Amino acid sequence: MIDTGYETAAAAEPEERDVPTASAPETLSIAAALTAALDDALAADDRVVVYGEDVGPLGGVFRVTDGLAAKWGPQRVWDSPLAESGIVGTAIGMAMAGMRPVVEMQFDAFSYPALEQVFSHVAKMRNRTRGRVELPLVIRIPYGGGIGGVEHHSDSSEAYWAHTPGLTVLTPSNAHDAYHQLRHAIDSQDPVIVFEPKRRYWTRGEVRRDEPGTDWNRARVLREGDDVVLLSYGPTVEVALRAAELGAEEGLSVEVIDLRSLSPFDDETVSASVRKCSRAAVIHEAAQFGGYGAEVAARVMQRNFHWLDAPVLRVTGFDIPYPSPKLEEFYLPTAERVLAALDTWEW
Repeated sequence: MIDTGYETAAAAEPEERDVPTASAPETLSIAAALTAALDDALAADDRVVVYGEDVGPLGGVFRVTDGLAAKWGPQRVWDSPLAESGIVGTAIGMAMAGMRPVVEMQFDAFSYPALEQVFSHVAKMRNRTRGRVELPLVIRIPYGGGIGGVEHHSDSSEAYWAHTPGLTVLTPSNAHDAYHQLRHAIDSQDPVIVFEPKRRYWTRGEVRRDEPGTDWNRARVLREGDDVVLLSYGPTVEVALRAAELGAEEGLSVEVIDLRSLSPFDDETVSASVRKCSRAAVIHEAAQFGGYGAEVAARVMQRNFHWLDAPVLRVTGFDIPYPSPKLEEFYLPTAERVLAALDTWEW
């Protein structure tokens, strides 16, 4: 069994990517696992370059690139100007020329000036050229709240990206997934967006670099249950697991799924749990209206309507701009809010 940092993690299965000989497990934070993934990718392929805002000598605001510039030099790891459209635009050109750029835009809402480059070019280049031009590039985005950040530092903008055909959108919730999802993103011949839950950067777990575990783009059942399934990802996985613990004290059997991949979406795993439990709720930090949970709820309802005993619930942030640090504890979903939402059903 792979220790994902949660005691209830499902057993691992082998993946397709070639891996080195067996090595001892490491206990790493999510941030350190991402650092290790970047370091190993730089060592494995000299086409890989890492750049973005403050990723050089500073090592990133959250120190995810700590030490990489000193080790690999300014030709492989460097600071970019604070121009997000330029960061992605140059990455497009590098990828078209055969390189594998990995870029970071530091905070979720900082990425908005680059959306035109992403939506118009990154997501469409393969289709536009009928498959002749590939874009093997990775965009890393720290996202979500819970760090006391001010405006533009705590958004959950994943729905914009997941809505865009041509992009793979991943978000790890634990150190093991952080390492392997980023490695697979860098290996991919298509553009991948990796949303990193910044308030979970310091969550520690076991990482086996040579044992990738379950498929990197498949959901994972972290806790088995019979009464209701909680669908979560990134920063809200821990919330879902806590809600399951509290629910168990009240006699409620709660299943917890970590979606892991937002696009593509793993309908098979989710539907199997929904049909077993007959009730489902999705949790995310972004505002509810038009949020990612709306798509999840629609897919669950459309594919599993005759198995459902109640409407699919959404437990989310509120439909307001992200609040000031003193108020974010009231905005973010909590285990208590999840259980209160479940109580609205007629059981």
